Amino acid sequence: MHYKRIVLNSRPEGDIEPTTFRTETLPLNNLKPGAGEVLVQVTWLSLDPAMRGYIRDVRSYLPPVQIGETMRAQGLGVVVQAGSKSVHSVGQLVSGAFGWTEFAVMKDRHAEKITVPKGVQPLDFLNILGSSGLTAYFGLRDICQLKPGDKMVVSGAAGSVGSVACQLGKRAGATVYAIAGSQEKCEWLVKELGVDKAFNYKSPTFRKDFKEAGYIDAYFDNVGGDILDMVLTRLNKGARIALCGAISQYNATKPKGLQNYLTLISQRAKIQGFIILDYTTEFPAAIEEMGRAIADGSLKGKFHIVHGLEQAPVALPMLFTGGNTGKLVVKVSEEPRTKL
Repeated sequence: MHYKRIVLNSRPEGDIEPTTFRTETLPLNNLKPGAGEVLVQVTWLSLDPAMRGYIRDVRSYLPPVQIGETMRAQGLGVVVQAGSKSVHSVGQLVSGAFGWTEFAVMKDRHAEKITVPKGVQPLDFLNILGSSGLTAYFGLRDICQLKPGDKMVVSGAAGSVGSVACQLGKRAGATVYAIAGSQEKCEWLVKELGVDKAFNYKSPTFRKDFKEAGYIDAYFDNVGGDILDMVLTRLNKGARIALCGAISQYNATKPKGLQNYLTLISQRAKIQGFIILDYTTEFPAAIEEMGRAIADGSLKGKFHIVHGLEQAPVALPMLFTGGNTGKLVVKVSEEPRTKL
């Protein structure tokens, strides 16, 4: 038997290219779990904007993926072999940074056991109960510090993080304005997620329409660039900006600088970046809280699914062109019914 993995082949200067990744086929019997390890069959993989940063050879919160290494990615899988002294058993559902591969040997501590609560599906652990939802949860709680009556804006609002941020904002009692890249996405945000107003940034009247909405107290930013610079002119006194991502700039060789930052001084506002890994000790409580919200229907997730590991490099650029609505995931395989 053989398995496939996708490795980094070259570092693109701008957009991801067809030669950025390459597929390798390897003997499955080369993967043998040792003591305290498991062999995982990967069932689902998450595609995230942060992946563009992973393939840059620059200093960041995680080391860059090296040429020839399996592309880094979070995923779900099932234990199909357990090494000696492993705390996991065959058939256990686990999550971890398996990467773009069909099978992976993982140390027990890097394969987290998943217990699926009632009213929740396993795939939610790559969305609302995974890094996307947790990013929105802690960014709003600690950086935006939302309170009832606040006016909040979310950019990239139809994506996996933005859509959760919109819903959590409404749950916190804020008026929520969403920014997305199509009329269809805007309608989904209003009708399905309940935002108060959605703006299509591709509309010729976008800036005028946004200005007429008034000043804001909080901004959850996923896109950076020109939209961030525009929002800086619309801040109330004491406004808070959470820098979650900068999708519009990830493929740029030289990201744009900000011109309107002096508003931060005049309005005594703050702008702060954050990384979800700083909150790992608080994950269980947040997952429990949001799991209850999924079960009662007050938090909704939407998935954009592509099929087959080979589609991961093809689908990844969609995150930067607005080609997806909701959480972009790859279905790698069906759950195995027997061990290898």
